[in-house]
Amino acid sequence: MAAPCYLGWDFSTQQLKVIAIDEQLRVIYEDNVHFDKDLPEFKTQGGVYIHSDRLTITSPVLMWVKALDLILEKMKSLGFNFSQVRALSGAGQQHGSVYWKKGSVQILKNASSELPLHQSLKACFSVSNSPIWMDSSTASQCSALEKAVGGAQHLASITGSRAYERFTGNQIAKIYSQNPEVYMETERISLVSSFAASLFLGAYAPIDYSDGSGMNLLQIWKKVWSVSCLDACAPGLEEKLGCPVPSHSVLGPISPYYSQRYGFSRDCKIVAFTGDNPASLAGMRLQEGDIAISLGTSDTLFLWIQEPTPALEGHILCNPVDSQTYMALLCFKNGSLMRERIRDDCASGSWDEFSKALSSTVAGNNGNLGFYFDVMEITPEAVGIHRFNRDNQKVSDFPKEVEIRALIEGQFMAKRIHAEKLGYKVMPRTRILATGGASHNKKILQVLSDVFNAPVYTIDTANSACLGSAYRAIHGLVAEMNVSLADVVKLAPEPRLAVTPTAGAEEIYCPLLKRYAELEQKVVYNPTSSCLAK
Repeated sequence: MAAPCYLGWDFSTQQLKVIAIDEQLRVIYEDNVHFDKDLPEFKTQGGVYIHSDRLTITSPVLMWVKALDLILEKMKSLGFNFSQVRALSGAGQQHGSVYWKKGSVQILKNASSELPLHQSLKACFSVSNSPIWMDSSTASQCSALEKAVGGAQHLASITGSRAYERFTGNQIAKIYSQNPEVYMETERISLVSSFAASLFLGAYAPIDYSDGSGMNLLQIWKKVWSVSCLDACAPGLEEKLGCPVPSHSVLGPISPYYSQRYGFSRDCKIVAFTGDNPASLAGMRLQEGDIAISLGTSDTLFLWIQEPTPALEGHILCNPVDSQTYMALLCFKNGSLMRERIRDDCASGSWDEFSKALSSTVAGNNGNLGFYFDVMEITPEAVGIHRFNRDNQKVSDFPKEVEIRALIEGQFMAKRIHAEKLGYKVMPRTRILATGGASHNKKILQVLSDVFNAPVYTIDTANSACLGSAYRAIHGLVAEMNVSLADVVKLAPEPRLAVTPTAGAEEIYCPLLKRYAELEQKVVYNPTSSCLAK
């Protein structure tokens, strides 16, 4: 008898990824299908179609199905033993939506194991190209939704976020307003995550609480659809969405299609799929009080939170591994590209010089503060470079080493300030888990540790959403017995301690954080302001 294993899937923007782990949480198989390269017949660029208005961005639904066929056939040809898979779960790029035509559930249920799945499903979708998270064509629908429920803050208080163009409710509203006949022809609307789960289940899979809270439709406190939000988007929407479920739910056994075609055990369980960010929270094994910071092209921050305060910035989502708590998510556009630009301008393009400059300046930068936004920032909504001396007077430039410290301190102070606005509190046991390119730079991590007054750990999180999905597959089997994800994954490798806060850092940064928050109000985007100049 082969040793049991668990599969984690990730239907991301550019590729489909899979990981298999054994009961000791060791990765025993890993593979991917790259959409542009491996499925050239769909003619995508970066896995998507950018339409002529440059705002509408979609992906072909059948490409995702064909990618699944391709990866399973490859695993089969390599001799992967599907009969040992006890459970599987997965993640999907958040906010994307899939529209199933009336009658499709019968086709899905009765798909012939003689055919690749994409051939059986080719006529099942009323919208052949799915709107995805990169789409920004629904500004009018966002305005209408906020107006219908009493304003942006009220919408955030209900759903965890103000109206965003990429969020699914607004995308559904656009389809209903532009193509009402297509909407009427649709019997089920899935998120990318629940669509992917449906492929394995052979039936329409429900939307889970965590990914469902990225739609501007879920009442995140009671975990039911908000009637006022549904009514503002399209008629009869609740029936098309189905009832949301806890993220750890076992949805049922795998469809007979997979047993017959690939040799999966009929007892293999499907655990609810979720969004890629929630799945990463599971993959990084965040605990209460922890904060994860990814320092990449854009910097993202997500955290486990008990008592969130939804705001006009950032997102509150239901926690994917503990349905009594929440996760907060913030995204900052000016991440590594901004750091690289200042490195090039002030450190001759050398990270070594950049790090030396950071070391040569004191924590708090003698009161000099800077805001660095090459492109319009999301949080806060601001653009341009703004420098202030210790007396809060605007200055035109800083010495190079002061510029470097002002950039790094400013980026991390903004993260702490906006996380705290969403209800985050630094606790005695708080850990910062850092990942992404800049997490390899110890001098940058030292500033992060000092600003947050918490130890920073690094983790190797290649495929964290995929790995998190595999962890969640195991957790789903025992979650009903009140076993936590932390108990399930205690055998996984621990994050590595990188740096701890410098003595006295808290006394330096407490007053600076307050000043930074006040100055930020001066640089928030205002078309009539003269402070956009560098």
